[in-house]
Amino acid sequence: MIPPKPPARPDKVSLWRYLKLFRQDLLSAQPARLYRAWMAEFRTPFFRSYLVNQPDLVDTVLKGRPDDFPKSNRISEGLRPLLGNSVFLTNGATWKRQRRIIDPAFEGGRLRDTFPAMWAASEAAVNRLAEQAGQETEIEEVTSHAAADVIFRTLFSIPIEHEVAAQVFTRFRAYQRAQPLLNLAAFVPVPRWVPRFHSRETRRNAAVIRGLIRQLTDTRMEEIHAGTAPDDLATKIMTTTDPQTGDRFDTDEMVDQVAIFFLAGHETSASALAWTLYLMALYPDWQEKLAEEARVLDGAPDFSVMSKLRLSRDVFREALRLYPPVPMMVRETTCAEHFRDRDVPKGAQIVLSPWHLHRHERLWERPDDFDPTRWQTENGKTCQRTAYMPFSAGPRVCTGAGFAMVEGPLILSMLLSRFRFERIAGREPVPVAHLTVRAADGIWLRVLER
Repeated sequence: MIPPKPPARPDKVSLWRYLKLFRQDLLSAQPARLYRAWMAEFRTPFFRSYLVNQPDLVDTVLKGRPDDFPKSNRISEGLRPLLGNSVFLTNGATWKRQRRIIDPAFEGGRLRDTFPAMWAASEAAVNRLAEQAGQETEIEEVTSHAAADVIFRTLFSIPIEHEVAAQVFTRFRAYQRAQPLLNLAAFVPVPRWVPRFHSRETRRNAAVIRGLIRQLTDTRMEEIHAGTAPDDLATKIMTTTDPQTGDRFDTDEMVDQVAIFFLAGHETSASALAWTLYLMALYPDWQEKLAEEARVLDGAPDFSVMSKLRLSRDVFREALRLYPPVPMMVRETTCAEHFRDRDVPKGAQIVLSPWHLHRHERLWERPDDFDPTRWQTENGKTCQRTAYMPFSAGPRVCTGAGFAMVEGPLILSMLLSRFRFERIAGREPVPVAHLTVRAADGIWLRVLER
């Protein structure tokens, strides 16, 4: 049985038909040939974009010469209202300064420090789900709740039930369904007069979320000055100085960064966890293997237990391959390039697609199959190095990648140790791209106590 995959569009469509398909869903708007192509050129009357799948070219863009391929400014058209001048959107010296302040909070030792908060959030997720045992449950909502709880506990030492945290979560649920990760102009940079499809509701929700985050940030700044702040990620980031300039984030900058921590750390983890649980329902033999492995969690929170969750980690890694939360990324050329015998002009859009790279038919063995054992094969090991980038790659790799690879397997194992998840006939999920790769009508599973 093959996990669900969006249908591909016909190979040739008009520009206006493509724009309509894109607006409906980024993934199914693309032709099937992209699962085999090393490079594809998209032409319109106004510009050209280039989707790149060839591993050495992807490596050039992300690792070899990243300063020559900054993030496209057009990506900000869809996300600027929420993310402001966050590290997700900036380039050049500003981005480098932000990473110098942020990265120390996510270094190896800090993962161990945040583990008890992750553990507590995982236990809370189990307890909440117990109230729905025996019912048909929309799993994306469950994983969104759990991932948001992890963020608030590790960032601000507050649970999701905290009044401000709960409001942020509620508003963000509305925001993520209304706003695609890539605004139309990011992938297809049409002229300024073409509508960008920003709704008034999207802008209003973004403003409310930022206002709530400002409340949390202002409170934490007061606690830092009073010497009463807890030793969590927010305190670490807000008290870290740039080693080159001695500067710290002010409150405005911190609001921007917390917004992206919440988006990247909550939305992406929720997507990955939801698809992983669906795959466990689709492959019950694997579900039982993970439930058996999860018996090691019976005790107090101990970071060393993560080394024993090997199957859970491989399953989560495979779910990230099949359903990468961020399906496409856009870079821009700062000078003329020559890729695969094609001249790529300065200012062109370079589209990197984890969605297509992870399922590329000329790279992966059985690319559409769910097979967690592939990571122990030569093909899997090679592709993990050259064709796997659920967290991007190079200097701009997600700073929370290590965080996610602890959080995901931990929550997954805790849930499977207590519950069994079953598919519901007639409710198979269809992947679509909203802020992340989600299901068109949610992921519905039956949850049963073990």
